[in-house]
Amino acid sequence: MLSPADSLAPEWLVVPDDANDLPTAVWPASAVRGDDGALRLAGISATDLAESYGTPLLVIDEDEVRSRARAFRSSFDAAAAAHGTTARVYYAGKALLTTTIARWVTEEGLNVDVCTGGELEVALAAGVSPSSLGFHGNNKSVAELERAVEVGIGTIIIDSAIEIERLAAITARTGAVQRVLVRVISGVHAETHDFLATAHEDQKFGFPLPEAEQAVARIREIPGIEFAGLHCHIGSQIFGVAGFRESASRVLELHATLLEGGPVPQLNLGGGFGIAYTSVDDPTPIETLAGEIVAAVAEGCAARGIAVPALSFEPGRAIVGTAGVTLYEVGTTKDVALDSGATRRYISVDGGMSDNARTALYDAQFSARLASRIGIGSPQLSRVVGKHCESGDIVVDHEYLPADVSPGDLLAVPSTGAYCAPLASNYNHVPRPPIVAVSDGRSAVIVRGETIADVLSRDVGVAAPESHG
Repeated sequence: MLSPADSLAPEWLVVPDDANDLPTAVWPASAVRGDDGALRLAGISATDLAESYGTPLLVIDEDEVRSRARAFRSSFDAAAAAHGTTARVYYAGKALLTTTIARWVTEEGLNVDVCTGGELEVALAAGVSPSSLGFHGNNKSVAELERAVEVGIGTIIIDSAIEIERLAAITARTGAVQRVLVRVISGVHAETHDFLATAHEDQKFGFPLPEAEQAVARIREIPGIEFAGLHCHIGSQIFGVAGFRESASRVLELHATLLEGGPVPQLNLGGGFGIAYTSVDDPTPIETLAGEIVAAVAEGCAARGIAVPALSFEPGRAIVGTAGVTLYEVGTTKDVALDSGATRRYISVDGGMSDNARTALYDAQFSARLASRIGIGSPQLSRVVGKHCESGDIVVDHEYLPADVSPGDLLAVPSTGAYCAPLASNYNHVPRPPIVAVSDGRSAVIVRGETIADVLSRDVGVAAPESHG
């Protein structure tokens, strides 16, 4: 029989037989419980990590990132070869870009996609070859475009007519020839949150299909710009291949038309491949995605009597998301009685929306587990909340956790490798946490945590310390 508290749970949330279990879909492959009951990541205890680096702490499993990067590369290579073409995989750096992660993915054979001048500089600082970079963005500044051309970036994804003219002026002035793709809006809406769906006609990215043909015609007039193909991205956190199949069909219509005016070597179908955030999420295996998406492109090309172009894809979350686990320390717990007669357990941790804004931004769902020990007692419906002065500061909206979670315990939130650190802020003047990589029993800081001194350093009104010389 359901308790009054259970009536607060969403329909998808399943009461676990054991609130200490670690559902494999949402955790790195290395995640296990040690003999002491504590969570271990890549052979390192969560309690040891918290003692060494403090909390909140974003832990990234290097082997998980590398294995997923290899899986994407090998799956798309094999799928493309089966249809007589090639595939290139770009790591979408906006998911989480550090110099260390950029090196990991490029060592595994991936290119890197950036979408701001700052991300470009991180990739360059990591030693990534500029020729293997793609540059996105709906409002690239003249300075950003100049820098991209200067370093010899591989591909710029054109997003507007104004950008074409900006790039034309830069290449005319420098004598460079810049390779570009044209981003188009296929009109296919991935079944996801409206803010994450990027293939609506009424949105900021790309050219509607009727206007894209004109954009390509203009590019082909410019000596300093080489048209290399089309780009389309239908959204994020997508399960299944139906959206990719329909989008590819629509873009191939334009592709076939453009072939009448010259070569269209490449088709980039973007990314958006989903991952599991909860135990009920069921993402499509990458081997299935690759095989079915490439097959759909090949079928569409055969139906139109055209050759299959070289293909490109841009996974980000699907490579780094499940590799990330955030550790928090519990500060307070309280049971809040509701008018319905139910009681909601609130568990407050020492981070929150400053290190994970996704719940507040997208109503995203996450999982959580007690990380410092095995909990006892029946699973209790809980809400994990942050320390910020904001009622929407929720980390995990609905989760069953052991009834004895107490101040001082560590909680772990899995699948936080993507879009958590990149969206981090100093809300309420809270420093951003460090990022630590783990592998084979070793750990190392790859992005240092901020201190209060770091946060205050930008405030010019802070008095300088007196000299005692």
